[in-house]
Amino acid sequence: MAPTPKYDGFLPGRFPIDSVGAGGFSFGGMSHRGSLLALPDGIRAFAPKSFAEVDEAALAPLFALPRGSVELMLFGCGASLRPVPAALKQKLRALGISSDPMSTGAACQTYNILLGERRLVGAVLIAIP
Repeated sequence: MAPTPKYDGFLPGRFPIDSVGAGGFSFGGMSHRGSLLALPDGIRAFAPKSFAEVDEAALAPLFALPRGSVELMLFGCGASLRPVPAALKQKLRALGISSDPMSTGAACQTYNILLGERRLVGAVLIAIP
């Protein structure tokens, strides 16, 4: 039997999101309560509890990646769609990153499809209560 990976708020690697709801997610053989930031280098716990709290500072791990690591950033805004703030959208665009806001459930589904296609995708996934 393979050992369960240790998860201390960051799980290196690319993992599909297996389930979403009840305030959290399951992925990589484990579960997490709260929001997530999924990037090509791994999945990490994400402090924002609502999409309104997502800003440049919260996305520091994305901006620390080498340019070209992410081509599309999905924004799972929670239960409903919210627009990406103009300043954040502009910063992403300047780095060559497209952005697409949607509900968290739709973002998880889209992320999994694009991950399976080996696309350079990242995702903000706001937990749904």
